[in-house]
Amino acid sequence: MRKLVCGVAVVSALFITSCSKDNLNSESGINTPEISEQKDPLSVDEINRIINEILQREDNFHWNDVSDFVLWSALKHGDNILTIGYGTDKNDYSNKGTASQKSSKDKIISFVKSMEDKIAQQKGEDVLIYDDEFLTIIDMKVEKLETIKELRSEFAIRYMEPSGYSLFQNEQFKPAKVQASSSSSSGCGLEGESLNSSDYVTVVPNSKMPWNFYAYHNIDEAWSHSTGSGITIGIVDTGASTEQSLLNGSFNNGYSSGRTIERKGVYVDSWWPWSTETDGVNDKCGHGTSMTSVAGAPRNDKGQTVGVAYNSNFVVYRAASNVVLDGYHEQKGVARAFTELGDRSDVDIISMSMGHIISVGRIEDAIKYAYSKGKLIFCAGGTSTSFTNFVGVIFPAWMSETVAVTGIEENSVYNVCDTCHEGNEIDFAIVMERANNNHVPVLGYYNNQADYVGGSSVAAAMAAGIGALVWAEHPGWTRTQVLNKLISSSHLYPNKNSSFGWGVMDALKAVQ
Repeated sequence: MRKLVCGVAVVSALFITSCSKDNLNSESGINTPEISEQKDPLSVDEINRIINEILQREDNFHWNDVSDFVLWSALKHGDNILTIGYGTDKNDYSNKGTASQKSSKDKIISFVKSMEDKIAQQKGEDVLIYDDEFLTIIDMKVEKLETIKELRSEFAIRYMEPSGYSLFQNEQFKPAKVQASSSSSSGCGLEGESLNSSDYVTVVPNSKMPWNFYAYHNIDEAWSHSTGSGITIGIVDTGASTEQSLLNGSFNNGYSSGRTIERKGVYVDSWWPWSTETDGVNDKCGHGTSMTSVAGAPRNDKGQTVGVAYNSNFVVYRAASNVVLDGYHEQKGVARAFTELGDRSDVDIISMSMGHIISVGRIEDAIKYAYSKGKLIFCAGGTSTSFTNFVGVIFPAWMSETVAVTGIEENSVYNVCDTCHEGNEIDFAIVMERANNNHVPVLGYYNNQADYVGGSSVAAAMAAGIGALVWAEHPGWTRTQVLNKLISSSHLYPNKNSSFGWGVMDALKAVQ
């Protein structure tokens, strides 16, 4: 079986586009006369070239970096869905219902309606698509360049983004066209794999412990101190399979007991931006099932793989259809998951092995919201095919509020895995790729089925599990104390590497 490269996949759409307008090379957030006086929007390839140039220059991309005309052009290719983050400054992201926030929002809505209502009425659409209850965000239908210009110059707005715009909307560049070279790469796929007996050892009561647990991260020895009991991990992903009993009724099996697993569904599978009906809690990709498994599958007596924090509680979100967060409803789903998890006092750790090559304002706001509530947030540093992994650490792992994790090869002096990203935003490394290219054994999507998963996806989920072991050993600690212990117990401490952070995590030292 060949799986789609997911796990924060990055495809090559941005890097092989062409442009027909000579002046586009100078685009840097300024309205040049040549661009601003055009009547027709830029093409997708032209917009992507501008994004690529900014990424190469700045290492990250925000829509605030481009001109009014470029933003409007992207809006025209994105169903005219404009996300507006309103507020007085960058920290005004939490919707507290203050008079100032309400006034700012009402003024923006009133203005946009005055500019756009006639067009909307002709199409039978509402101008206001969505008003977020947690964050200072509204989504509106905007078609006029004049509306963009006026909003940017006259209103209290933190950012505006064309949420319906897809970087990969050109048919030849869709993620489904890019595949991994082996079934062990992280990504979508419901078929299982037969495990090589050299990739695990059997531990009581009858569980398969993955090779990297004991060979590189001392997780087996850490279990004599902590198994994650009392800690709750939120998994923001594609959900967890309802066909895998060890993530359902047998979640408490073998040496795992007294814990809970909850499923939440916030992803809306619809092309219509006003739609609110989710498609349920079940994983239809397989990626979320793998992440939940490696972080905390039970130490079972059924001959199946065990996860790191096998006595932790879990809240697993179906927040997206796959792990390339390139769609409006996927971005909304992920933001909703983070804000809901942030509001739960019982959730300690959040793990997300999904992302995007550019910043998404609503997800950034939601992560800041969860961080403000004391959550320890682990994110995958990026996984892609080898010819695009020079991009560096991707969003949201590049955020200061997240702990960025990447994967490396075994028996190496920090060689990044074939599809993993590296960079100065990385905090930790997990050994997850064997010399024979096998990766980490996990539970399969169906009962009595196993699989392999790789990339920075599995690295982030494993790191979250190790974090749970530490926090369970010191339940009175703060997020900062837990993170400091993870840092001081890692391989390269006290010297942080520019590509791999504090290096390989050592679970035993972390819990001692």
